[in-house]
Amino acid sequence: MDDEQKKDETTEGQDETQDQGQGAAGPVSDSGLSLPGESSESSPPAADAAEERQSEEGGDEEPSEEGGEERPSEEGGEDPVAEEVTSPEPDQEVEKPKAEEKKKDVIPGADLEPILVEPDKPELSAEEKARLEAEEEEKARREAELAAAQETDAAADRAPAKMDKGARFLATGKRKSSIARVTLLPGNGKIEINRRSLEEFFPRPLHQTMVKQPLTVSGYEGNVDVRVRVHGGGISGQAGAVRHGVARALTEIDSELRGDLKRRGFLTRDARVKERRKAGLKKARKRPQFSKR
Repeated sequence: MDDEQKKDETTEGQDETQDQGQGAAGPVSDSGLSLPGESSESSPPAADAAEERQSEEGGDEEPSEEGGEERPSEEGGEDPVAEEVTSPEPDQEVEKPKAEEKKKDVIPGADLEPILVEPDKPELSAEEKARLEAEEEEKARREAELAAAQETDAAADRAPAKMDKGARFLATGKRKSSIARVTLLPGNGKIEINRRSLEEFFPRPLHQTMVKQPLTVSGYEGNVDVRVRVHGGGISGQAGAVRHGVARALTEIDSELRGDLKRRGFLTRDARVKERRKAGLKKARKRPQFSKR
């Protein structure tokens, strides 16, 4: 009998413990473990328990907005570190965005000056080149005429010297490799070069003006006839040689004209002549190319 009473007491105690365990931790499986995903209604949530602990430990102190404890303020009751972080100076706030805007707006290389590349000019035809040369010559002729018109000298105002009816004044003019033999005769201003008229022999107005320059300056234009024999060189060289010969012949007529003619360069001999070719060279000084191998 005693053994049966002990068994009943033990079974009753086990049942009570099982009921308490189910109330605290939920239903228990046959093996005595609680089933996952099921919680008892009577157990408080973990968040409530954490809040109760904080209230017990912290007392009346309230947590700060950032979730941490408030730092104790110093003498003035204000935290200088917090002021530096939270309250920046107004100048700094204005300067930073301006610098960023400048960096964004500035384009790299905008301050550099662009290099202008001129397009290649098309090659001119022979007609266009001739037209341009004629325009340049006409411009030079006009400039020479203006310069001659502006020059006022005593030689131009002086009356031409009297010449005998059969008088002849000979002179030789040179320029580069051209040689001109000039003869001045009393007449009406007729100019003959190699038995041809001036306009026929020198069709360009520039060369015609060069030949007449000594006569225009000295005042003998229209008072003497000019006969010339010229050879050698080119057209420009021959025109310069004729001018040189006419100026020399005028000094034979009137020696006082020498200073005026020399000052203008009409009596200066242009001795530039093309240098002769040497043996073994292609030109006067051009050597053939040397090849080491």
